[in-house]
Amino acid sequence: MRPVYIAGDNIITSMGFTTREVIHQLESGINGFQKYDDCSLTPTPVPLSLVHRDLLNAKFLEILVSCHPEMQEEYFTRLEKMFIVSIHEAVKETGTNLFGSNSLLVISTTKGNIELLEEGKKDFPDPGRIYLWKMADVIGTFFGFVNRPVVVSNACISGVLALSTAARLIDAGLYNHIVVAGGDLLSEFVISGFLSFQALSPEPCKPFDINRNGLSLGEGCGTVVISSEFKKSTVLTVSGSAITNDANHISGPSLTGEELAMAIGNALKEAGLKPDEVSFVSAHGTATPYNDEMESKALEIACLQDIPVNSFKGYWGHTLGAAGVIESIATIRSMENNLLFRSAGFNELGVPVPLNVIRENVHTPVQNCLKIASGFGGCNAAIVFRKM
Repeated sequence: MRPVYIAGDNIITSMGFTTREVIHQLESGINGFQKYDDCSLTPTPVPLSLVHRDLLNAKFLEILVSCHPEMQEEYFTRLEKMFIVSIHEAVKETGTNLFGSNSLLVISTTKGNIELLEEGKKDFPDPGRIYLWKMADVIGTFFGFVNRPVVVSNACISGVLALSTAARLIDAGLYNHIVVAGGDLLSEFVISGFLSFQALSPEPCKPFDINRNGLSLGEGCGTVVISSEFKKSTVLTVSGSAITNDANHISGPSLTGEELAMAIGNALKEAGLKPDEVSFVSAHGTATPYNDEMESKALEIACLQDIPVNSFKGYWGHTLGAAGVIESIATIRSMENNLLFRSAGFNELGVPVPLNVIRENVHTPVQNCLKIASGFGGCNAAIVFRKM
């Protein structure tokens, strides 16, 4: 298999605009939730994790003036600004030009520029950017990518699926460098959808906890640069991945966890790893009753119930199409720093399988990590990161 290295990354959430800032908050045990009663977002006050608008605009303007002084800020949506800032920071970290003919941009999102559907956005200069492909073209053109971007949109596994797709394209020899960026915003449309499911928690979510009562939503963007050539100082690779679908229900996950377990098993097999060689599992961990139960069963079937596991959603919420990318970056930093982050919101186990949920930050050697995700429509994904 052709090596697929992690070359650079960036996280933007309510907890910061760089991976360093966000990881520092993680280490301090700080989450990014605030309770909002903004009726333009939600009729019911709920804790949300929102990216700071003014700081985002300031950072975007700095990049715009430097790269495209001829363009106007009003031409870009808030989500496009977030993508551009995140991609710019991640690529800058590599110290090289990644926009040539052997490079590709992969965009992961579930809703894209969904806010363009709102009444106050009717006068936006290009309403066609509600289409995911058109949004991706704008972002790709901003940076000068030669090849047209690829868009991955498959519910909440979108981010992990985008990373898997990119790794396979590099392994096939089609590209040397791929920039994978996942992002989503929160809007009235998104929040009302989860409220209709009665799925939102009135407090920051508690994955795998006996007192969990729903998920928390967040917005953000994450970017990972993967390459067959460039490496970070700590050499990390994408060494295996797999996708399955249980076709159980449009929104409810499998009752048995067998299909997620199948994805896990196939990803580990491709990576050449046995279950006891996994150092840590970054779970999907939405804190809904059915998701957490299903994941616990899947981890038991895959013989991973004793491996340390956490969910990052207790820090910045469920970021939808960004989740798989942002949480993969946090997993990668766990490996680089040999530090397992506690699962925020967890106190007492509330799933049928006795998982080894991480209660406190732990410094320990971290060699091989598994990131898993599940989503509406029964989709499941697993990806393996290895330290060389």
